[in-house]
Amino acid sequence: MLEEFKKFALRGNVIDLAVGIIMGAAFTAIVDSMVKDVLMPPLGLAIGGIDFTNIFLTLKGGSYPTLEAAQKAGAVTINVGVFLNAIVKFVIVAFAVFILVKQINNLIQFTQRKEAAEKAAEPPPPPRQEVLLEEIRDLLARR
Repeated sequence: MLEEFKKFALRGNVIDLAVGIIMGAAFTAIVDSMVKDVLMPPLGLAIGGIDFTNIFLTLKGGSYPTLEAAQKAGAVTINVGVFLNAIVKFVIVAFAVFILVKQINNLIQFTQRKEAAEKAAEPPPPPRQEVLLEEIRDLLARR
């Protein structure tokens, strides 16, 4: 069983997947910072200086000025602002992945067109019959 796991873990696809997950985690940290630190402050300012993370509904426990204060007091809350931040992050990640896939597809198409152009530039090899006839001709010419 250990040998079988070793074969599985060392396959190229598994290693590629692991690299993808690590890169995804790093990319998520970048997107998280971009949404929280770059996009949300101006958006919050545009809608009246509201910090999205402090948009919440208290179900039990009174009224609190911030989500942090409500959480410290142990209040039960629905965190609408945190959810909005998650939606914005998702849209940004989805758009970035879309752009990445689109560019990769463009690169693949470019490579395929280049290879097709190179093949078209090379004359096709002569038919086998023609090659054999040339060999026979050359043999007769030597006699």
